[in-house]
Amino acid sequence: MSALTDGIRRVARAPAILVGVWALTLLVSLPMAVVLRGMLAAHLGDSLAADTAAAGTNYDWMQEFGEQATGLGVTFGPHIIGFAAVLDNLSAFMDATSRPAVIAGVAAVYAIGWLFLAGGILDRYARNRATRAYGFFAASGVFFFRFLRLAAVQAVVYAFLFGALHRWLFDRLYPRMIHEVAVERTAFFIRLALYLVFGLAVAASVTIFDYAKVRAVVEDRRSMLGAIRAAVGFIQRNVAATAGLFLANFTLFVLVIAVYGLVVPGGGGAGLSMWIALALGQLYVVGRLWVKLVFWASETALFQQRLAHAGYVARPQPMWPDSPAADAIHE
Repeated sequence: MSALTDGIRRVARAPAILVGVWALTLLVSLPMAVVLRGMLAAHLGDSLAADTAAAGTNYDWMQEFGEQATGLGVTFGPHIIGFAAVLDNLSAFMDATSRPAVIAGVAAVYAIGWLFLAGGILDRYARNRATRAYGFFAASGVFFFRFLRLAAVQAVVYAFLFGALHRWLFDRLYPRMIHEVAVERTAFFIRLALYLVFGLAVAASVTIFDYAKVRAVVEDRRSMLGAIRAAVGFIQRNVAATAGLFLANFTLFVLVIAVYGLVVPGGGGAGLSMWIALALGQLYVVGRLWVKLVFWASETALFQQRLAHAGYVARPQPMWPDSPAADAIHE
């Protein structure tokens, strides 16, 4: 069985995890939606623009709102509608575009939520059997502080990638490479090549940190620097397998985006079409989350396959009433 197939099956056997991470995503984003709704309602009032905005997409009014908006309001515009939101996020990622402070703050809260759940998720996928709520959250609690230390290393690496490396590639190297280029298409392909270089650097970093988490959970590692070194060693010994698995998972990611791009309606519309667009948007979010979970589950499966030990986890599984949750109740 391939690691990807095994990973998909492991995710399918634990649907509660997918529901849980979707609920986390909704819980984090809902307050922003409520605040933005209040800002839009206050700006529209009883004006004629309110009627046209309710009936469809009023681009003139969106532009007017954007010119006077502050804080969370600056994120509102045509770029958040339908598939344009996907393209905007992709562009912001590749061009290292900064987001408003409020968005960065919410993203940090969301990342901490994922960091807490990561230990329980990987533990469940590694064991490939039900761990129940007490086993899941016990693993989440054990690895949360370890993964916080790992996140500190990640922050330094990503700051270098999206800071120094990105500036060197696109602010220094790119202008020199196109200095005497007269054909716009050539300049486009040069920039595309630099995007590929940057993307490969980010992908390599993500892969190393993913396998560091996997090795930390499967082998119950306490040193995160040791887990990083072990992850690099595993990748070096299995370059073809890890690269092939990454490409397979990335293909799933591209397919999810492509399907969403084909089915999502364009801007405008109200009533039923609006609710259909909202439902499709949530399905896209679920698809993105599913791909992320498949990434983790398949990487865990590959590591265990190379160990010839499917379902092996060094740390004993907490059993009720011996779990940390039971101790908290007794206290």
